[in-house]
Formats: sequence, C-alpha cells, structure tokens
Amino acid sequence: MKIEDHLRNINESFEVIKESIQRGISERQRSIGFHASAASIEMLEVFLHKENLINPGSMIKHDWFTSMRRVNERLNFDFPNKNEIVNIILSIESKRNLLCYGKKQPESIISEVLNSFNKIKSLFESLGVKWN
Repeated sequence: MKIEDHLRNINESFEVIKESIQRGISERQRSIGFHASAASIEMLEVFLHKENLINPGSMIKHDWFTSMRRVNERLNFDFPNKNEIVNIILSIESKRNLLCYGKKQPESIISEVLNSFNKIKSLFESLGVKWN
C-alpha cells in the first residue's frame, strides 16, 4: 500500500477516535478498539516504509501482535525503539477484541487503550512520522 493510502487511513482513524471521545468513550468502545488498533499498525507501516525496512507491498497484520513470539517471528529485524513500539501495540491489541466484540467494558479499560494509543502516536511523531 502506498504511504499516502496509509496516511489517509490514519487520519480517518484519528477523526473517529476524536468523535468517539466527544460522544462518550463508553458509548463508542468498539470504534475506539478498532481504530486505535488499525491506526497503530498503519503508523508502524509508514514508519517502516520510511526507514526502508519493509518494501511497499508488505503488510503488517494487527493479529501479529497477539504475542511477543509472533511479533518476533514476523518482524525479525531491528528498528529504532522496537521494544517500546512493540510493547505499546501489544497493549492495544490485548484489549482490541474485548472492546470490539465483547460486552460493555469499564471506562478504565477504554482509557487504557486510549492512553496507549496516545503514547504510540507521540512516539511515532518523535520519530518523524507525519500524517497531516
């Protein structure tokens, strides 16, 4: 996928998350779970493309982040801040299905995902990833 397509998707997810917060996170847990996950993976792909660590046709799947073992099998190369990036995305993915497909969750769980999402967003910004 082209970087421009990733950036369009990232911005869409940012908008949905912002709207979900405005409407009330407990009313939009599914949207938050899905878009926090999707945007995190898209930001990682943009970063890895810009670092020339994956080729333009490569895709990263969110379900690779269900375990550290699986991530290490799929992303078996080093990159800046790898451990921090992987751990934050693992944190988001550990709650993704619960938010997307489970019963209503306490706001504290949704807030954890939003906090992790804001961390990964800030980290990628500090690494030079731009989406505007």
